[in-house]
Amino acid sequence: MKLFLLMLPLLVALVTQVSAHEIEIAGPQNTSELLRAWTFEPGVIIPIVASAVLYSLGVFRLRRASPKSVRKSNIVYFALGWAALVLALVSPVHAWGSVLFSAHMTQHELLMLAAAPLLVLGRPVVPFLWALPRSWAITLARWSKVGAWETTWRTISNPVVAWIIHAVVLWAWHAPALFEATLENESIHALQHASFLFSALLFWWAVIHGRKRALGFGLAVLYMFTTALHSGLLGALLTFANSVWYPGYAERTAAWGLTPLEDQQIGGLIMWIPAGLVYIAAGLALFAGWLRESEMRARTFELAVTSGANSAEHNSAIERFS
Repeated sequence: MKLFLLMLPLLVALVTQVSAHEIEIAGPQNTSELLRAWTFEPGVIIPIVASAVLYSLGVFRLRRASPKSVRKSNIVYFALGWAALVLALVSPVHAWGSVLFSAHMTQHELLMLAAAPLLVLGRPVVPFLWALPRSWAITLARWSKVGAWETTWRTISNPVVAWIIHAVVLWAWHAPALFEATLENESIHALQHASFLFSALLFWWAVIHGRKRALGFGLAVLYMFTTALHSGLLGALLTFANSVWYPGYAERTAAWGLTPLEDQQIGGLIMWIPAGLVYIAAGLALFAGWLRESEMRARTFELAVTSGANSAEHNSAIERFS
């Protein structure tokens, strides 16, 4: 239910990118056209704006009930994640992705490595619930306790399962047949973006806030580094390939002074280097958090032992003088 609430406005935004009439879009052919190529489709704008309104209203109500109920850092994280969504789905990056594979990769990385983790860190579920009418929030809470849903959520939010889902989604959509289909059909394109965002939200949620709290056991570091490895491998394969994997871009890249293979290589590098660095940086940050947590536990244990020893010495002294 938590992930459903987080995804509800976002999935609507992605799925409703499908136009009433699917037409082939030439895409921006130069910088001037690119700067004007903002996407203002109601099906995209309305849900994105609605998510911001819901979050803001929820935060307002929570803070009115308890001024310290929502951390400022959570608000900042959500705002940055929301901005990353706008950049990926509304800004010229979206239109640019229709003519350049490398721009398309940038859009995907914005969804998976910027929007998803920032939204998860923003913890928007509680504000979303507080923004809804009380009866709706209670109904949703009851649904979350339904046996089938609870079992499903417990399964997919397991960090190992979430890691597998994210990896399978990433590799499957880069299979030439599936990726080419996204260039020809807006419905499939919207499904691709939705699955990228969903799997990334699930992965980051499971690692950071999951039931088994992978962060507390240091396993989050392993998940981050292995994700960097397999996504980096896919990027390297794209970079060093001797042939074009996605011929759908063959007639689109010339306007930007690139051959299809050069465009593919740049896209592979984006997935390999910058994206890999994000995962590694996140892994190092989690590792640092793990060390701090271990140090705090050690100090707590030492204090307990010292307190116990002092208490024993005090009791012994009393016995000697009694």
